[in-house]
Parts: sequence; structure tokens; C-alpha cells
Amino acid sequence: MEKLNRNDAEMLAPLLHESKLLGNEPTKDGASISSAVFNISTSMIGAGIMSIPATIKVLGIIPGFIIILMVASLTDVTVEFLLRYTQSGKSGTYAGIVAESFGPLGSTMVQVCVIVTNLGVLMIFLIIIGDVLCGNQSGETMHLGILQEWFGIHWWNSRASAILCIVLFVLLPLALLRRVDSLRYSSAISILLAVIFVVISSVMAIYALLKGKTQKMRLLPDFANQVNVFDLFTTIPILVAGFGFQVNVHPIRAELGKPSDMSTAVKISLIICVAIYFAIAFFGYLLFGDSIMADMLVNFDQNSGSTIGQLINETIRLSYAIHLALVFPVINFSLRANIDELLFPKKPALVMDTLRFVSLTCGVLALTYVMAIAFPNVWYFFQFIGSTTVVCLSFIFPAAILLRDVHGISTTKDKIMSLSVIILAVATSAISITTNLYNTVQNKS
Repeated sequence: MEKLNRNDAEMLAPLLHESKLLGNEPTKDGASISSAVFNISTSMIGAGIMSIPATIKVLGIIPGFIIILMVASLTDVTVEFLLRYTQSGKSGTYAGIVAESFGPLGSTMVQVCVIVTNLGVLMIFLIIIGDVLCGNQSGETMHLGILQEWFGIHWWNSRASAILCIVLFVLLPLALLRRVDSLRYSSAISILLAVIFVVISSVMAIYALLKGKTQKMRLLPDFANQVNVFDLFTTIPILVAGFGFQVNVHPIRAELGKPSDMSTAVKISLIICVAIYFAIAFFGYLLFGDSIMADMLVNFDQNSGSTIGQLINETIRLSYAIHLALVFPVINFSLRANIDELLFPKKPALVMDTLRFVSLTCGVLALTYVMAIAFPNVWYFFQFIGSTTVVCLSFIFPAAILLRDVHGISTTKDKIMSLSVIILAVATSAISITTNLYNTVQNKS
């Protein structure tokens, strides 16, 4: 395939300056499929898993599982769209292939969506880590964090102080790594921690079931008392955000020893994520029922009545907080590169400029920290990015590329599927946004 010159490559590679730009050719020292699976799975299994049981509370078990499968299937389809056009085109980045179809405006739209999405996700990570360490309040109910339970309430274990320490001593060193493949070990550990979280939660739910202490579960939505049809649409953005990893497809693919293995890695990752989401949705809802919070970790502050039970609760919360801290740099990777391309399009590659690299890294961390302290509620962030920027990056942009078909590789079936994806995504997002705005106005009045 024809190689891009340096200037063209810099303009078309906002997601990956430091990796091989096209990545269509095998490399001897490239990453393995397992490394790609770990990084893809880590990109998906982030903070979204904590809100999935709350969506099941609204949807019911059966519709919830069906929608999880639908979103996963649509994600697989749209990633295949991106991979096909990456292989056929000259660019090896998401923004680059959009630019081939829609010009500089399309590329800029992708960059803006990536920045807003990843910034929102990183803020959610910090909010949840803050919930674990410092607690949260829902109405008149106060949920204590681990630090308050251990040491009491002091200024040094407040939300602002605790998150600042995490940012400076945990997230900053990881964020300063310059290759996404360098994060493969932390990604593997984060997936292990997510699995441990699901296993322990499942065991707790089964134990509670045997003791007759589980909560009543609904197979279908409770239209009689709690929800209406439109409320169901407000849960879909949460699930869309839980499967949104398209912005990391190209950085991970570019570092694979054999780029054609990316499709296999994606399918394996989706199977892993669906299994984990199914398990945590069912057992989380079984354990807490209608008292489930938007951030399920907050529910684990309950008094278990024994030292061992309390230790298990704290292990669950801490393990997932560590998981999110390890996922953070993977999401930060593409956010930092897109901000750099948007602000400094004519500068050399970011990895070659230490001052710019460190400055952008510190600036992103500072901004996410301030926003997480100012707006400590994950549900609204999930709904906003899930119904706007994530749906564009996950479904609308890939389908639009296939419809435009600048390389002439789309079949009639492809175009019908692409049009269906766009209509479904736009309609669902519009209903979700309208319903959320209506509910907000009703609650204030």
C-alpha cells in the first residue's frame, strides 16, 4: 500500500502519532492478539459496568439482556465497517478515514467527539474512585467511603484530597507512558480485577439467595408503578457507553504484529464483555434490587453484620477502584493525541516533543480532576455522552462512512444496514435526550 508522507500522516493521525501510521502490514515485534484483547476489553469494561444493574432495574431482566446483546452486535458490525475502510484506504486512524469520506470537517467532528467522550469517561472514573474512597449521598441517605469507615471523617480523606493523591501518585505515572502496548500488563491486571469483582458479587448474591435475603427481581419493566415506555430509552445510552471503544480500534490495531487479527480480537473482547455485563447485571440486581444506585459500588457500604462480610465489601470496592485507575491511561491515550492534533496540527509527532507531551498529560489530568470534584454524579454523564458523542463515534460515523463509500466496496446490503443503524441511533438518542430533559423539568417543578 502506498505510504503517506510525513506531513500527510501527521494530518491524518490524530489518534496515534507514536505508532505505525497505517499498520496494514505484519511486524515481527508487534503486539499479540491477547494484548489487543486485554486493551480492547479494558476500554469497554470501565465505569459503565457499575451502572448496568441500574439499567436492569428499569428495563427488567429479559429486555435488559436482549438490549445488551443488540448493542454488542451493532458494535461488532460498526467496528467491521471501520476495519474494512481502514484496510482499503490510505489512513490508519479513525479521524483519517472519516476525513477521506467527508474532508477536514469530518475529521474535526471526530476529534471533538473523541475529546468530549473520553474526557467525560475519565471524569466518571474519578467520580467512582471518589465514591469508593470518600462515599456519596443519595437524597437523605449517606453512603460512607472506605477511608471514612477506617479513619473517620477528616479533611485529608475528603473527596478532593483523596482523588488528588490518586491523580498525582497513580494516574500520572501511567499516563506518561508513550505506547498503548506498554499498558498491556496493567490492562491484564484490570481485567482480572473486573473478573474478581464479578465473581465475588455473584458469590454474594448466590449466598444471599440461599439464605433467602435476595431482593425481588422483575423480568419485565414495571409500567404500573415506576416507568413509562420513554424511560426505557434513557437506559440505552448507558449500555452504548459500556461498549464504546471504537476510538481505540486504530491505535490497538496499528501495534498488532498482524493487523488482520484485529477482527478476531474484537469478537473475543465482545464475548468477554457481554458475559461480564450479563453476570453483573443479574447478580447486582439480585443482591440489591430496587435500592441499586447508579454507581453500584456505593451499595457495598452496607453493614454486613460480620468482620468477614465487611472485608468482602471493602475488597469489592477497592478492587474495582484499582481497575478503573488502570483503565484510565488507556482512555487518556487517545484523548491526549486528539487534543494535540486539534491544538497543534502542524507540530511534530507528540511522542517526539517531551515538553508538549508532559504538558498535555498534566493539563488533561488537571481538567478531569476539577470537573470530577465539581460534578460528582455518574448517571448524568453516562446519559449525556451515551446519547450524543458516543453514539456518533460508535454507530453514526462508521455507518456514514459505509454509505458514502468513497472506495466503492459497499454492497447494497451494507448500505441498507448502515442506513438502519443511523436511523436507529438517531431516533433512540433523540427520545432519550427529550425524556431526560422532560424528567428534569418535572422534578424541578
